[in-house]
Amino acid sequence: MKNTICSAVALMCGLAASAANAQTAVQIYGIVDSGIAHLTNVNSAGDSITKVPSLTSSFPSRIGFRGTEDLGNGLQAFFVLENGLALDTGTQQQGGRLFGRQANVGIKGAWGTITLGRQQNMTYISGLKTDVLGPHLFAIGSIDPYLPNARSDNAIGYMGNFNGFVLGATYSFGRDASSAGGPAATNCAGEVGGDSKACRQVTGLIGYETKAWGLNASYDKLHGNVGAAGGLTSSDNTDVRKTVNAYVMFGPTKLGGGVIARDTDANATVGDSESNLYYLGVSHPFGSFVGDLQVARRDTKDSPNDVNMLVARLTYAMSKRTFVYGAVGRMDNKGASAVALDAGGTVGAGLAQNGVMVGLRHHF
Repeated sequence: MKNTICSAVALMCGLAASAANAQTAVQIYGIVDSGIAHLTNVNSAGDSITKVPSLTSSFPSRIGFRGTEDLGNGLQAFFVLENGLALDTGTQQQGGRLFGRQANVGIKGAWGTITLGRQQNMTYISGLKTDVLGPHLFAIGSIDPYLPNARSDNAIGYMGNFNGFVLGATYSFGRDASSAGGPAATNCAGEVGGDSKACRQVTGLIGYETKAWGLNASYDKLHGNVGAAGGLTSSDNTDVRKTVNAYVMFGPTKLGGGVIARDTDANATVGDSESNLYYLGVSHPFGSFVGDLQVARRDTKDSPNDVNMLVARLTYAMSKRTFVYGAVGRMDNKGASAVALDAGGTVGAGLAQNGVMVGLRHHF
């Protein structure tokens, strides 16, 4: 009798586990992307360099885990864990975080999605459909490195799409807990007792999207704290970005662009600044090829330190998962500006920089 009961319990547990597994799906996915780049004027002496980029070539390399569970009544639970990789050395990106690209859990339904954890904020999302180059090595992320790294630690987020109308927001209690790794790590962990503004961040987005065209606007406000990067060493110091972005389709051809207005209220050492970053691009597929062209300009108020960029890219699909590509670009620095064409690179102050690159990308 005892054995019969044990067998029945084991069978019921097995059936319950099978039912749960039938409603749960976990996906392992990733991108492996690298290339070789050659750039001029990497210093004031006018030297050139040829290298394997450490950040990204066409799309940032990554490995991720994504899971969903059907909760019934139109609800789903989900999680995303996504690691960023530097293929030149095999090291982790995003300030050395294990899951620096995304690490969050949430729930979604017809009313939208609520997400908790490290996540892409609305500045990141606002440019996804309008920036034809995306997080390319030569792109507007070279002019403003925050754009392809617009993620928030310790955040709660909401995103909803209602018949094409898009609404989204994030609120971070401590926007960036890492102290190393460049623009993806600015040492502002936040969650400080007695200072409700320390390292807080709020972002918002409103827009309308169809297959034929789309328009959105976003808002992003960063607060600082003691020791934070970028001159935001007090919770009263802020960095604000306001964007307007749009795309329109002419058959298979996409035209996308926008403007990013930035207003930084930093400490006395760094100083305040205002700038507008304009970008406009076109993307056109033909056969197994896709051609992209983008121009951009950052105009800094009351300063001669402006910068202009021109980039062209051609991608060939060898299969549905494997792509080869090449790109050429030029970054013109004015005044004392020293914006490198390649994200994370160097250039002599006031010098123009030309670059060419080839690469290989595989999705899995």
